[in-house]
Amino acid sequence: MAGAPASWRFEAIGTTWEIVTDEELPAPLRAAVTATVDEFDRTWSRFRSDSAVSALARRGGALPAPPDAAPMLDALSALSAATRGAVNPLVGASLDALGYDAASSLRDRGAQPAPADWSARLTWQDGVLALTEPATIDVGALGKGRLVDLVLAVVAASVPGDVVVDASGDLAVRGHGRRIGLEHPFDPRRAIGVWEVTDAALCASATNRRAWPSATGTTLHHVLDARTGQPVRAYAATWAVAGDAMTADAVATALFFDGGPRLAHEWGVEWVRMTTDGAVEWSPGCRADLFLGADTVES
Repeated sequence: MAGAPASWRFEAIGTTWEIVTDEELPAPLRAAVTATVDEFDRTWSRFRSDSAVSALARRGGALPAPPDAAPMLDALSALSAATRGAVNPLVGASLDALGYDAASSLRDRGAQPAPADWSARLTWQDGVLALTEPATIDVGALGKGRLVDLVLAVVAASVPGDVVVDASGDLAVRGHGRRIGLEHPFDPRRAIGVWEVTDAALCASATNRRAWPSATGTTLHHVLDARTGQPVRAYAATWAVAGDAMTADAVATALFFDGGPRLAHEWGVEWVRMTTDGAVEWSPGCRADLFLGADTVES
């Protein structure tokens, strides 16, 4: 960006956001961003008692489908198919059971698999979002990426020049490239590489974020295998670059499972992931500048 860029930092949906532009955002545009975030949160947050998701969790039934329902749930359906059910949009109760609940209790009540027949219980068609019985929808597999895209659209519609929307690991860039460090999941002071992102989005996920001890002393975290209700153990961190943040976020989630690389290939997404024993894998033709050691594999 030419000159000194302007940065607006704020807290939303439980994380820190930063929007970087050539000039400071005017107050009406900041208000529009805040309204966009709040509308998304009031619809999809399972942590808010007044959200649409919480209403469906209490009583099931149907409500007018939000604008994001079809794109997000269509993508979640593809993730579920690619990972053989490891990703499941009704995983909310499984997260609650391990302590990642609305009260942030972090109290482990035991693993609870998500319903394998979720697609028979949850529908989104003809302008209606419906559940045949109470259940907790969780769009965390790609929801933050979707919101990054929405915020970028609001800002880019009114601001010329370069724009970066960064939601603590999920970011989108319009304009000149930005070099993004890939944080080492075992040491936040280190990076395993750098990825230059231009007119695209980079999303990351790691098991060291939102982690807490279990009743047995093991470490729990928010990336679950819905089939077992247990945290994943094979991979520690993933990164994906795509044309939009929702797609990148979805693939970053899928990469914790065996079907992730195939889905990334089908969607044209570049990726990097690190196993829990420190090995680094990446997609063919990946343009990330990785600081390679002995344990590296091109997939």
